[in-house]
Amino acid sequence: MSSFLEREWQPPHRTDLGLTLSALQHGAGDPTFQWLAGGTDALLARRFGDTSATLRLTQLAGGTLRARAWGDGAEAALEAAPEICGAADDAAGFDPLLPEVRAEFRRASGMRVPRTGAVFAELVPVVLEQKVIVQQATASYRRLVLRFGEAAPGPLPPELAAHMRVAPSAAAWRRVPSWEWHRAGVEPARSRTVARLAERASAIDRLAQHPAAVARERLESLPGVGRWTSAELAQRALGDADAVSVGDYHLRKYVGHALEGRDFSDDEMLAALEPWRGQRFRAVRLLLAAGPRRPRRGPRLEKVDYRAF
Repeated sequence: MSSFLEREWQPPHRTDLGLTLSALQHGAGDPTFQWLAGGTDALLARRFGDTSATLRLTQLAGGTLRARAWGDGAEAALEAAPEICGAADDAAGFDPLLPEVRAEFRRASGMRVPRTGAVFAELVPVVLEQKVIVQQATASYRRLVLRFGEAAPGPLPPELAAHMRVAPSAAAWRRVPSWEWHRAGVEPARSRTVARLAERASAIDRLAQHPAAVARERLESLPGVGRWTSAELAQRALGDADAVSVGDYHLRKYVGHALEGRDFSDDEMLAALEPWRGQRFRAVRLLLAAGPRRPRRGPRLEKVDYRAF
């Protein structure tokens, strides 16, 4: 790979690239994200305003991070790179409170909350995850990005060139025909939500200039965006370490078992997480990593093939 721009920096907090960037990957086959070497070297194909770039993020010895970028958005990509890697996320005030959380906090002290600032771009795959299982949503996103996205700037390694894409622009999402949504397994409710949000993409992206709580409140005023969607978005685009995915089918149960060995309701989960207010998303990630795990009961959720409707 040649003709790139590059910068290196020492992050202000200990940073584990693998733990930090994992939130930005939508399934192993995500065309906009590829790991090159375990959790220390990643390629991201992204839009930066009206430009696009391929951004390679690498963790070097001593904790130094390096960014290389290709494409007309290379300068913007390098400027955004530190916050994408969690530079704005400071866990210094986090109190683990529980021994198991404290142990996990020490182990995963390099886990940062990324802030891409690309609100609309991060919103689309989250909307596709509404009310379906993750595997179905990521397969739909992959198909649509490969079909309607743009080739990632490069040159890229030959084994990646055919598989990496920059996700469609807002205008391109609006032009996706109904039958293509259908073929991708996305029912009209979710496809209409994406199309409506795409009409307001510029205003949605400007929400990154506001505090996360304000941005989330304004997002939730839009049709098709509820508390779960705004929280999942905030965890990626806004660097919100307090965003709890209320309404998630599994999360309240997993948190309940981690804390009290039983299923929680959403209200019980929020009450239990209240001591960590301001850092509740971080607490949830650490709780789920520390366990104990919720035992499996009953049948798994079945995939829904909306193409049959």
